[in-house]
Amino acid sequence: MTPVEKPGADHEPLDAAGGGTPAPGRGAPADPAHPATPPKRPELLIITGMSGAGRSTTGKALEDLGWYVVDNLPPQMLEPLAELTARAGQSAAHVAVVLDVRGRSFFAELTGALAALDTRHLSPRVLFLDATDQVLVRRFESVRRPHPLQGDDRIVDGIARERALTGDLRSRADVVVDSSSLNVHQLGQLVSSLFEGEQGESLRVTVMSFGFKYGTPADAEHVADVRFIPNPHWEPELRPLTGRDQPVSEYVLAAEGAQDFLGNYVKALEPVLAGYRRENKRYATIAFGCTGGKHRSVAMAEELGHRLDAAGIPHRVLHRDLGRE
Repeated sequence: MTPVEKPGADHEPLDAAGGGTPAPGRGAPADPAHPATPPKRPELLIITGMSGAGRSTTGKALEDLGWYVVDNLPPQMLEPLAELTARAGQSAAHVAVVLDVRGRSFFAELTGALAALDTRHLSPRVLFLDATDQVLVRRFESVRRPHPLQGDDRIVDGIARERALTGDLRSRADVVVDSSSLNVHQLGQLVSSLFEGEQGESLRVTVMSFGFKYGTPADAEHVADVRFIPNPHWEPELRPLTGRDQPVSEYVLAAEGAQDFLGNYVKALEPVLAGYRRENKRYATIAFGCTGGKHRSVAMAEELGHRLDAAGIPHRVLHRDLGRE
């Protein structure tokens, strides 16, 4: 995010006779050819999602980036906090609030608070943390703690209740992070990479490779299957290498249909990404999948990254399953 500018702080000095043109905002009309850039509204981010999916880790990662993080804020306080953040300007440029859903009434209050902020044009961004049921159960069992909505039932029952309550919130999120395959350090690194370099960027694209045998990424808006390309796994000299290695990359990109696929895919993405910018969508994840996430998807994701570079589109390349075999 761009730093807040202070219009009128720098202006031309008066000449010796006391003439000269007053600075805009001091009695002179603004120059229509060079309109002043209004200060950008401070950033307010809501961190929410499934219990056990990494909300606390996300908050700590943002604190390390200089964000002011408020944990477990009651929903009724969200609107006053948004107003204070908007008035504070640069002194509170990055504020994050960690919220969870503790029950049906809590959820109703949260959705009501978000709706009130929307009507006042104070809409925060929403980051939703998610993970598979199996992973969440394992995490709760490892720390020997009950799920907050479990009651006298099983952990899976609490997870099911929370999913039902958070479905609408997940659908309105600006970005969804699936932490199923991430440890706390990897999740912190992912959050840092998402938020540390936002200055001036209207859209950040994540290009991800993955293996279908490990599951389709839940946080991807676009998923492409590149298993139509011959598998380098069956070439003995290529099997121990990955899609980052030049011999594998050359093999994959030289395969029949690979270049046509990439060219057509990038062309199809152009109006999609342009539409995301118009709608002020800040994040998009494009995932390429092959069988194990080692050869074909990695090479294709790397090549798409090169093409986004050439187009000047901010992005990062992430290989979700590389090294899991």
